[in-house]
Amino acid sequence: MNARISSEEVARQLRAIPSLPRDALVQAWTKTHGSPPPKGISRRLLERSAAHHLQLTAIGGMPRDLTRRLAGLAGKHDGGPERRGRGATKSRTPLFPGARLLREWNGRTYTVEVTEAGLHWNGKVWPSLTAIANAITGTRWSGPRFFGL
Repeated sequence: MNARISSEEVARQLRAIPSLPRDALVQAWTKTHGSPPPKGISRRLLERSAAHHLQLTAIGGMPRDLTRRLAGLAGKHDGGPERRGRGATKSRTPLFPGARLLREWNGRTYTVEVTEAGLHWNGKVWPSLTAIANAITGTRWSGPRFFGL
């Protein structure tokens, strides 16, 4: 896809996108994004990505102020779940002394208190929310996820 193409050519190429083989859409994604698409991505999303890139190319790219703003927003995050592995998300909710976390599990309510000394639950100081969630459920859980953070 060449830089700055005519509107008639853009319209023609947009109409052709649905008839492209999946392999061509995957190639277009890889060329545009610099890496292969995620496993299991829908054909529809591949088509939309190709159409978006084609339209951006036709107008000469994304406006610089938008590019800067997006880069600034991306810099506020720590790389996204794909950099941490297995779809994990990092909690953005700070826990301050005096906070209380409540969770109902199997008909019982559990309360964790945040103090200067740590996380208090069941008469004991725990090293992490994950340790508490594992003790409550008897299985491996993400503590922040279990407590809804």
